[in-house]
Amino acid sequence: MASAYDIDLDKNPANFQPLTPLTFLERAASVFPAHPAIVHGGRTTSYRDFYARARRLGSALAKHGISRGDTVAAMLANTPAMLKAHYGVPMTGGVLNTLNTRLDAPIIAFCLDHGEAKVVITDREFSKTMKAALALCRTKPLVIDYDDPEFTGEGERIGSIEYEDFIAQGDPAFAWKMPDDEWDAISLNYTSGTTGDPKGVVYHHRGAALLAIGNIVTCGMRKNPVYLWTLPMFHCNGWCFPWSISAVTGTHVCLRQVRAKQMFDLILKHGVTHLCGAPIVMATLLNAPDNEKKPLPHVVEFFTAAAPPPEAVLAAMKNAGFNVTHLYGLTETYGPAVVNDWHSAWDLLPSGEQAVHKARQGVRYVPLEALDVIDPQTMQPVPRDGETLGEVMFRGNVVMKGYLKNPKATQRAFEGGWFHSGDLGVVHPDGYVQLKDRSKDIIISGGENISSIEVEDALYKHPAVAVAAVVARPDDKWGETPCAFIELRPGKSATPDEIIEHCRKNLARFKCPRHVVFTELPKTSTGKIQKFKLREMAKGI
Repeated sequence: MASAYDIDLDKNPANFQPLTPLTFLERAASVFPAHPAIVHGGRTTSYRDFYARARRLGSALAKHGISRGDTVAAMLANTPAMLKAHYGVPMTGGVLNTLNTRLDAPIIAFCLDHGEAKVVITDREFSKTMKAALALCRTKPLVIDYDDPEFTGEGERIGSIEYEDFIAQGDPAFAWKMPDDEWDAISLNYTSGTTGDPKGVVYHHRGAALLAIGNIVTCGMRKNPVYLWTLPMFHCNGWCFPWSISAVTGTHVCLRQVRAKQMFDLILKHGVTHLCGAPIVMATLLNAPDNEKKPLPHVVEFFTAAAPPPEAVLAAMKNAGFNVTHLYGLTETYGPAVVNDWHSAWDLLPSGEQAVHKARQGVRYVPLEALDVIDPQTMQPVPRDGETLGEVMFRGNVVMKGYLKNPKATQRAFEGGWFHSGDLGVVHPDGYVQLKDRSKDIIISGGENISSIEVEDALYKHPAVAVAAVVARPDDKWGETPCAFIELRPGKSATPDEIIEHCRKNLARFKCPRHVVFTELPKTSTGKIQKFKLREMAKGI
């Protein structure tokens, strides 16, 4: 029944607007037009110019027919063009598909075809891979070359127009429109193909706006933070930080490559306050030569996902001037949506007990409505005893719309009204979640997901391989790396180097095993490989 609060109190343009992160940039440019928005090399862009150039991009795309639901792909490093794409593309109603620059041509071609990209903006650095991918595509998008002045390597122009010439066609006062519905798609992010072809994860404007604000709350960001781009923007739209930083009128410090000297130099020069990254970023900072390291005049907040950092790494980061916070999430949750929210009382615990607490993934972000560990058979929460295994599940506005053109996978993912992560974990008595295993045997290396099945498929193509299994091996630098265990065919021989080289011909380089062990694989009575035993063996290598 309708209550008195429902009668003649309807939604209208004065009291209801769809949530979108696009308004964050408009507000920053309006309120703080001269504040530095983007630093790239020796050039600084104000919020006034950031907004104007994003509008130019949107206008030029619209003139070329991009409108609601059209896909615009970006094969870009962490550059100003990538930041502007996060606003300019959705200003047309279009959907931004940021491509993983580490993937090989066939996978990129699949993404372009599956997403039906009408436009591709590509950095000259990635021209070789993109040229090969476009040759494999059925779709024939407009290709725009981005010639970044900070890139000094080799590469060719493969498009029909250069980026600056393209956006010059646009209007800096482009009258972009709010999304028709906050449920409209804003971006498309492909998984790493952990089972078969990659799945296209669709984000909506509402979720992007909420997760962006959630980042600000989780990171304790005050106005005008300085954010260093060590996290790839192609990864879950940079965890939505391209939108978060504009909401608090922060400064984006762009970085093409994660190099220790440049990171330390930029932190000191620009007063960097925040950065995010996988364990590899921490390893790069900590293992830098002494002549590249610099003492920091202030504490820098560092947010990391993937495997929890070891106690020794956390201590070393603290000594170097970084405060590390552990996050957890998936592509399907707009990046991290869980945080190891630290209690000040835990600072008084012995270091060993602190390490136990830091190993936990934690509790939900503010904009995530529910997080739990649930028995996937009964769909009931497991006891909060820190021992009973279940599947980690999410529910809320920062969960994807679903998988593009894949209704079966979408239905499976949302079965029972929860998003099923595929990760196995426990809940401790205080409500903090801790992962215990990955049901799909995903290896997280340098923040990137690697499917053990995909690597095993490549191994089986070697004529000497009879049986192969791949598991994660802990790695101080990368978090985890693939470790291959192989049984050879009778009468056949191979060396670890030969196996690794074979994989490099069939896989993206970061997916290839770092270690190869020739041994009889442990199996159950029915012949199933016991991967849990292999994981223990890998730890001792």
